[in-house]
Amino acid sequence: MNAYLEIIRLGNAVMAAIAVILMMFVGHYYALPIIICALIVFICTGAGNTINDVFDVKIDEINKPNRPIPSGRISLENARNYAFVLFGIGIVLSFVDSYLVNSIWPSVIVIPAAIIMYLYARNLKAMPLIGNLTVATLTGFCFVIAGVVIACATSSLKILFISIYLGLFAMFMTLAREIVKDMEDIEGDKQEGARTFPILYGKKISSIISIILIVVTTLMCPILYIFKIFNLGYMIIMIIPIIIFLYSAYSLKLNPPEETCAKVSKNLKIAMLISFIAFVVGSFNIFSFL
Repeated sequence: MNAYLEIIRLGNAVMAAIAVILMMFVGHYYALPIIICALIVFICTGAGNTINDVFDVKIDEINKPNRPIPSGRISLENARNYAFVLFGIGIVLSFVDSYLVNSIWPSVIVIPAAIIMYLYARNLKAMPLIGNLTVATLTGFCFVIAGVVIACATSSLKILFISIYLGLFAMFMTLAREIVKDMEDIEGDKQEGARTFPILYGKKISSIISIILIVVTTLMCPILYIFKIFNLGYMIIMIIPIIIFLYSAYSLKLNPPEETCAKVSKNLKIAMLISFIAFVVGSFNIFSFL
């Protein structure tokens, strides 16, 4: 793969853009502003991944020498400039979107998000729990920015509510998964001198926080059906993720081994993907008979 595509973590950037595309289907809005929004999220995510590699170059020289910078395929200076150019393109496109939907809100969200990505790579990542919370918040932003664009273009408060709901859903579950992943990597992180939340405060407290986040998110699941925003098809599909969420929470009780944490992390990711399918199905009138 081309080094400049590899450094942006192409798959990761595409997944972020898919969150916007999901909102496009949920909001039934297929105009140019939402396409530009997906492109903004893709580019800014790539910029964040690139600047992350810039700050992690010394660690990657030891642990991941095949990455573009330590392998010499991209110089440190070129990678830094590449990240700033990508951030710049994303911000300029946010101004374009703001113009198209006649609102400053897309830019108001994108610019702080870009700054947070930079700060995360520079120092927030090393801060216990703060780094995890930053990743979770940025994940939620992908849904919110899409909802804001659609709401500004259509004057729909309903889609804004849905995007905030999905943003919180993604944020809580991502935060839980980030903590679980740190629990999974606890031994390796200790050897590297990392200061993750599970290392500093132990697996028990980490498990409790993750369980609370998973349970709260699970309790959120019926809300969109109860308020008749999504149809019964949504709830039928959501039965699967709800079962996986609750089973994952149960699996985290009492100092789970690394193997269990790895399974929980994988299961939470699968359940989130199924949830997103449920959101799309629940929003289409074709299933309104349910």
